[in-house]
Order: sequence, then structure tokens, then C-alpha cells
Amino acid sequence: MNNLNSNSSPLKVARWRFYAVAVVMVLLSLTLVWHLANLQVLPNDKGYVFLQDQGQSRTLRTESITAYRGVITDRNGSPLAVSTPVISLWANPQVLLQAPNRWAELAQALNLSKADLESRLGRFGTKEFMYLLRHVPPQTAEGILALDIPGVYGQTEYRRYYPAGDVTAHLVGMTDIDDRGQEGMELAYDAWLSGENGAKQVLKDLRGRTVKEVQLIKSARSGQNLTLSIDLRLQYLAYRELKLAVEDTGAIAGSLVILDVDTGEVLAMANWPSYNPNDRSHSRGAGLRNRAITDNYEPGSTVKPIAVMAALETGRFKSDDLINTSPGYIRVGTKTLRDPINYGVMDLSKVIAKSSQVGMTKLALELEPDIIRNMYARLGLGQAIGTGFPGETAGMLPSFKRWRPIQRATLSFGYGMNVSVLQMAQAYGVIASGGYKRPVSLLRVDQVQEAEQVVSTDLTNEITDMLKRVASTEGTGSRARAVSYSVAGKTGTVRKVGPQGYDENRYMASFAGMAPAEDPRIVAVVVIDEPKREKYAGGLAAAPVFSKVTEGALRMLQVPPRKNEETVKPENMVSKPAKGKPVS
Repeated sequence: MNNLNSNSSPLKVARWRFYAVAVVMVLLSLTLVWHLANLQVLPNDKGYVFLQDQGQSRTLRTESITAYRGVITDRNGSPLAVSTPVISLWANPQVLLQAPNRWAELAQALNLSKADLESRLGRFGTKEFMYLLRHVPPQTAEGILALDIPGVYGQTEYRRYYPAGDVTAHLVGMTDIDDRGQEGMELAYDAWLSGENGAKQVLKDLRGRTVKEVQLIKSARSGQNLTLSIDLRLQYLAYRELKLAVEDTGAIAGSLVILDVDTGEVLAMANWPSYNPNDRSHSRGAGLRNRAITDNYEPGSTVKPIAVMAALETGRFKSDDLINTSPGYIRVGTKTLRDPINYGVMDLSKVIAKSSQVGMTKLALELEPDIIRNMYARLGLGQAIGTGFPGETAGMLPSFKRWRPIQRATLSFGYGMNVSVLQMAQAYGVIASGGYKRPVSLLRVDQVQEAEQVVSTDLTNEITDMLKRVASTEGTGSRARAVSYSVAGKTGTVRKVGPQGYDENRYMASFAGMAPAEDPRIVAVVVIDEPKREKYAGGLAAAPVFSKVTEGALRMLQVPPRKNEETVKPENMVSKPAKGKPVS
């Protein structure tokens, strides 16, 4: 019996230990299950909010490295578009919603009403990201971040800045808030300028602050720089004079292009009205158009020299051939074409100088229908130039199986066709360069491309001599004369098309020319859209702009002025106008 009792005692102890351990294990399991349930289910500072905060306080995240967008400069390196660092403030709504006592403070810092902030939090409440304020100056953003509001973070980005503002807006263009090209060269060369974003892994704390940069996943590749053909000095000059002319004549708009004769580079391209690309809120609609490239207009009498060149090339006409324009008008079918006065008998050179519609009509009707049209096409009119600029117009040259006499006549003085200001500059560049057609470039040309000769040099020299006469005291373009340089060019005035046909009260005034006339360095084309009634002619509205711009531009380009004894006094630059209605 004693042995039995002694043997049963250890069994009881072992059994008691087993039950004790089992109870402890069950209690531990129940405690663990309760704690897990508490953490994952209960919405309090000891529940899943605690887990979320702790997880975020030790989060390993992949962060984008914003690529630096390439700089746009003028031909001499002056910046036209640069990217400056800014901070975009964003929030995790799920975290910010847990700190309602800080909303009023945050709203005030963001210059918002508390109601607006609450409304946005309501819309994004299920998200983990929403922007609070984009492109904030670093100093301002750092002040807001220093408030240490839960769920509010900052992200470094870049904002595009345009030092020349509205002066270069239509050519340079602008980007959107995400730094993607939207207009102008920013859009045309967006891929070139953009670069490629990089990525890195970072460890962030509860406040979104980077605790440690863990590793670089991919380096950001900066965008490439872009050098435009324009000279910022000439651009400011062109913009200023164009703006003054539009305001002085009461016009609705204007465009001006200066072209380098030897290289085909655009040295200046201005439009008015313009816009400020640094303020996107007011940059919209028709004001964004680069009219010099995208808009069509009927060139009027600025194409008369080209039509005469086509006639001379046939060999059937000479510059001293006489045309009788009496009695100052001519009937073509059912239409009557008139000069302001009866000029009588004139040679071809004077027909250009006086811009005689009657003289041009008689000349055009002596030629085969396609001769003038084909000459226009050879000089690039009515064809896309191929600059790559968004929205570039091709213009329009008519082509008929059977030309009516009135169509042949009006085409010779620039009606019934459409061109851009840049196309007209290229065409006059052919005349100025001795018959060579060069590609027009909006980018700086470091190696000049070989030009194609489309007209003989002798022929363009004849036309240049005629154009000098236009800018003399006997021509319609006397106000285009420069003080220190000889010029050659042609005025243009056309009625604009309205709902009922050509409107007698709305005009396009223009002047196209080159300087110095004896060895042209630049070509300039000025177009004024709807100048007021008393200054609607090209010789009154556009020619004075050409005079001021060529004078200033040639000095900036260090082109030697003519000898002192040949300089023109300002008071002798304007001829006495002929009586009657002005013509182009």
C-alpha cells in the first residue's frame, strides 16, 4: 500500500503541471487573440489607428525624382524659359481626418476657408493622396510644413518661369502645371526638353519627413537645352514698335517677323496682343495664337513685285516697258478695278512704285494663267514652311482648270490667296538673297544649309531696284525709309472678308522689305490688322514700323550705316500723298 501511494504521488504532480501549463497556454492564446482583435478592429489610439501610424512612421517608400526641364535661350544664351524649384503641398486625407482640431489652422495657412478644406477632405476621404496647394515658393511651403500638422507633406517640383514674359510668349509658348509643353516651342520640343524622372527608396517618419535615403533606383535625366534663332534685343525692339503701332492706329492686332537673309533664321517674331505665360489664369483662347505662323491673310500688293518678276522671266516684258493705265480704271468682266487717280502711262517700275491695280491687271491678262501662280509657289507662298511649330498654316494658292479673267487679275495683286507673315518673309528673303530659297528656322543655325536657287540673280536685282523706288519719295512706301540705311520694299492694303463679301471698312495693312537695299542683311514683314479708317493703308500703318525696326535692328547687328552725305533726314522721309483714295 505504501508503495502504491508513493507511486501515485508523482503522477498527481505531473498531471497538475500538465493542467497548469495547458491553462497558461490557453490564457496566453486568448490574450494574443484579444490583442490582435483589439488592434485590427477597434478604432482608437490603441487599435488600428495605432498600427497605421506606427506603420507610416516606419514606411519604406519609392519616391520620384523630378527631372529638370531643359532651358530655352535666345541665340546669344539669354534665358527665355527656365525651371525654378517649388514645393507642392499634399495631404493623406485618412491621416488628416484624425486631426480635426488642426483644420482651421491649416485652412488659414493655405488661404482657404475651413469649409472648403472640409469639403475637399470629404471628397478625398477614402484616398491616401490629395493636393493642397501646387507650386508654392519654398520659403512659404516650409512655413506651412513647420506647423507639423499630421498628414500634411511637401513634394519638390519645378515651375517654369519666362524672363521675357509677353515679349516672347507666342514663340516660346508655355507649359502646364505639370511642366508639360502646351504652346509654342515648349510644345513642339516637349520630348527634347522634358528629360526623364528618376526614382529612389526612402524611409519616412510619421510626418512624412525623409529619415533616410535607402537607395537610388534610377537617376533623373535632365532635359536638353534649346537654343532659338531669335535675338532677344531685336525681339524687344520688334515687340515694342509693333505694340505702339497697333495702339496708335487703333488696330485689333499685329504681327512682325525679322529674317536673316544669309541663314534663314528668324531673328524676331512678335505679335500683339500678347499674353503673360507666367500667369496661366489669363492665358487662354485666341490670344495664345502665334499669328505670324498660324494665321492666314490675303497679302495684297506685297506680291505685286513677285508677279512682275514672273512676267519679266518670260522674256516678253522688260522693266522699262510702258503700260497705259488711263483713265485710271479697267473693266474685267462685271468688275471695275480702280487706281486712286489716273496715273496715265507708266513703266513697270513705276507701276510697282505707285502700286497700280490697273497696270498689274493689264500685265496679268497678257500672261498665261499659271505663270504668276507658279512663281508664288516657287518662293514658298501657299505652302507649309516646315518649322514644326504647332498649328503652322500652309496658306492657299488657287488652282483652276479654267481661270476667269478676274481671277487672273486679282491674283496679281494679292487677292484670292492666303499666306502667313512668315511665308511672306521667306518669299522676300528669296529676292534679298539673289534668288536663293533657304529653309526658315526657329532654331539657331550653326551650319548654314545649302540654298536652292529658284530665280536668277539678275532678275531679283531688277526687282530690288523697283522696290527701292517704292521706298523713295515718289512711292507708296516713303514712310518705310530708314535714317541711316537704304531700304527696299512694298506696301500692301487689302479689304477683309466679311459676311457680305469684302468689307469696305475693315483692312489689313502691311509692308514687306529688306535692308540695306544694296546688300540686304535682314528682311522684315509688318502686318497691322484692322487699323482705324484714317490710317488703314500699308504705307501709313505698317511702313513706319518697318522704318524704326530696320534702323534699330541693323545698328544692333553692327551693320555699318551708309555715308553721312547719303543719310536721310527724318523730315524728308515722307512724300506728299497723292490726292484720292490710298492704295497699297
